[in-house]
Amino acid sequence: MQLYWWPKTRSLRALWMLEEVGEPYERVPVNLQQGGQKDPAFLAVNPMGKLPALADGEAKLAESAAICAYAADKFPEAGLAPAIGDPQRGRYLHWLFFAPACIEPAFAQKFAKFEMPETSAGWGSYDRVFAVLEQALTAGPWLLGENFSAADVMIGSDLWFGIEVFKIVEAKPAFRAYVDHCLARPALQRALAIDAAGV
Repeated sequence: MQLYWWPKTRSLRALWMLEEVGEPYERVPVNLQQGGQKDPAFLAVNPMGKLPALADGEAKLAESAAICAYAADKFPEAGLAPAIGDPQRGRYLHWLFFAPACIEPAFAQKFAKFEMPETSAGWGSYDRVFAVLEQALTAGPWLLGENFSAADVMIGSDLWFGIEVFKIVEAKPAFRAYVDHCLARPALQRALAIDAAGV
């Protein structure tokens, strides 16, 4: 597997996921400062020219949630996704895609300070997104109770960015406890160290 990445980007999610999986992979740097996202070889993997992206033989994909889902299903022995047919799989998929569908637009709304009717916005509103997430995380320790999953990689990454990096999410007790559980995972610590070291 080849992970197309660059430090200090959304690539951290895929990096964390591959560290959780524990299978060999190669990091392929895409230097955003030097226009690497326009390289035809990279665009063949992700025509959008965005990071992260993954190539696994003939399989080529982008979008963090898709990469997490792909890796979890390819390596079921890692235990990062409920099996098809497991009732928890529905909620797992819900949270896996909640990050790009709700959290990211809510971040954009907060940063840009724009308002629109909740009924018109697919994510509702910034406040609604984080109220729903707080309720889901209150029971803990993970989104699926005792079972850590790829959905926690997506949500945990976004909450970590929102609290620690962007500083736009209030570190409410449920959020702080959840992010601390994430930070205690050796795979995330490895991913953060790789990200900090750069290329």
